[in-house]
Amino acid sequence: MAGHELAQLNIAIMKEPLDSPGMADFVANLDRINALAEAADGFRWRLKTDAGDATALRPMGDRTLVNLSVWRDAAPLSDFVFRSAHAQIMRRRKEWFERMAEAYVVLWWVGAGQRPGVDEASAKLALLRQHGPTAEAFTFGQAYGPPDAARPGATFGISDTCPAA
Repeated sequence: MAGHELAQLNIAIMKEPLDSPGMADFVANLDRINALAEAADGFRWRLKTDAGDATALRPMGDRTLVNLSVWRDAAPLSDFVFRSAHAQIMRRRKEWFERMAEAYVVLWWVGAGQRPGVDEASAKLALLRQHGPTAEAFTFGQAYGPPDAARPGATFGISDTCPAA
């Protein structure tokens, strides 16, 4: 087992309440996309209630949805985000969510088996927003290898284009 796994946080500020007609297509696809993630090779964990609902958790405000997950490494996360049905849904992000001027996705390495909390994830997002990509908090475009890599601190790009762009 590797010494580290890749954590990711992404947030989105809803234009309308989750139960509104304007959010219906987004909500209709949640279970399918979440099941796709959970079945992906390399998926480890995602933040959710005991009932399996992540949208019920609003630690960053009533209008802000939080997606926090852990993956084996960058490859399966990249495959899910950029090359699965998830990408098709995220191309529609502007229909449902406010445009954010600041970073809304952050990646970082955690110890194998560690499940980060929202406070840790929020701190990583704040670090990224304040300092840009670093080995402690980075992006898909400028990622850093795990601390126990042969070349710790070496950067690489995980993907070419965000599907939400």
